[in-house]
Amino acid sequence: MQKYECIICGYIYDPAEGDPDNGVAAGTAFADLPDDWVCPLCGATKDDFQPVD
Repeated sequence: MQKYECIICGYIYDPAEGDPDNGVAAGTAFADLPDDWVCPLCGATKDDFQPVD
């Protein structure tokens, strides 16, 4: 699954890990994150993330 990086702070969203501290289960694709999900480190929106090669 595709990882995504926050362009503000560098946080990597890894679908294999999810974001359990914020209620996102492991295996959740970035596209399937809730629209109101934000970066757990800096609060950036999904629009501030880009795919990692």
